[in-house]
Amino acid sequence: MFFRTLSGRFLMLTIIFVMLAEILIFVPSVARYREDYLLARLERAQIASLSLLASPGFIEENLAQELLENAGVFNVVLRRDAVRELVLSSPLPQPVSATFDLRDPGALALMRDAMAVLFDPENRVIRVIGDPVREAGLLIEVTLETGPLRAEMLEYGERILWLSLVISVSTAVLLFAAVQLLMVAPIRQLVRAMSRYAEAPEDGRRIITPTARVRELREAEDALHDLQTQLTANLRQKERLAQLGGAVARISHDLRNILSSASLFADRMETSQDPAVRRAAPKLLNSLSRAINLCENTLAFGKAEEPPPSLNRIALAPLVKDVVANEELAASGTPEIEFLVDVPPGLNLSADSEQLFRVLTNLIRNARQAIEATGQPGSIEVSAKAGDGNVVIGIGDTGPGLPAKARDNLFTAFQGGVRKGGVGLGLVIAAELVRGHGGRLELHRSDDQGTEFRIILPTGI
Repeated sequence: MFFRTLSGRFLMLTIIFVMLAEILIFVPSVARYREDYLLARLERAQIASLSLLASPGFIEENLAQELLENAGVFNVVLRRDAVRELVLSSPLPQPVSATFDLRDPGALALMRDAMAVLFDPENRVIRVIGDPVREAGLLIEVTLETGPLRAEMLEYGERILWLSLVISVSTAVLLFAAVQLLMVAPIRQLVRAMSRYAEAPEDGRRIITPTARVRELREAEDALHDLQTQLTANLRQKERLAQLGGAVARISHDLRNILSSASLFADRMETSQDPAVRRAAPKLLNSLSRAINLCENTLAFGKAEEPPPSLNRIALAPLVKDVVANEELAASGTPEIEFLVDVPPGLNLSADSEQLFRVLTNLIRNARQAIEATGQPGSIEVSAKAGDGNVVIGIGDTGPGLPAKARDNLFTAFQGGVRKGGVGLGLVIAAELVRGHGGRLELHRSDDQGTEFRIILPTGI
């Protein structure tokens, strides 16, 4: 529908406002016309009465009646020298219904009286009082009918309304054309640019070029240009990352198989008779284990999403002991690391044991590697407690703490890595798995005294 468009509503509002303005002009104009009409009748009546007074006794009755008809009144009364004198008279068709004094009328009174005559279809007789022309007396009074007055007011009002209509339509059409040219056309051009860009947002040629001269439209085009530029850049970056991720996933898959085979050969090196080989074998196995784990993490992150957890009621203490046992074995041969476990034996929760195992492994392994990087002894503490429908698992270490950059990008893939050679996927995967359980993973503290993470999980669903 036309009037649901911006142009249609603007056209409609323009016509309404112009008509309201014309109405505000119409009422004073009609009131002014009525006042001029009555003053003209007073002037004609005064001329007729002066003609009679100039020739007393010589004017016949028919001539007096003709003077009254030419003046458009029934009676003429002059007040001169404090004497009120009926100069001309004729029979009144009905009693006088109202008296109007035009000697010092107010604007509101004139408009009110004009509207009263305009909307009263009855032909009434009224008395009008005014000042004589050229001070020929104190005042002059006439009686006349409102019918002729109303007829002329309606005719005058009709001309005013037609003129107002022409002005309104002309103004509306001109404004409509101006709005179409200056506002609607640029807006439509902006919408077309947005639609064209949406068809292929990666195509930089479709980014809008700001050309508007109207400040508001230019600001909108500038904002859209910046948004499209940023979005196109992000899409290109994501596309390159997706391609890179696919390549890394394929490489990691093949590399994991190669490293697994290498790990089997490294196991046999421990039985070598060469003492140097036997000493190097654990370190080689440890390095191979880390490389295999990195490949597995990369492959897991390359998936669109982790599978939903298979929730079962599990005991937390045995699961923590299994993870700690694996890390104690991996820590053998390195500076002494003490593992402290404080998990109540009867603490149970609803969780996916395999996914929770991965979460704890990632966090405890990060803590172990942070202490190993210092070359000094240290400790890792795993604690848990229940309360308010949640289980809070804390993993703290006495390592050097996280650098500022790592804290700022802690859960961002490929940006939150701390260890040299790491890619920052462990914490990202752990946080994703915890969210899948309806919980959250958060950094509780990190300073030169060490780092502590907390896992908050609901006890049951």
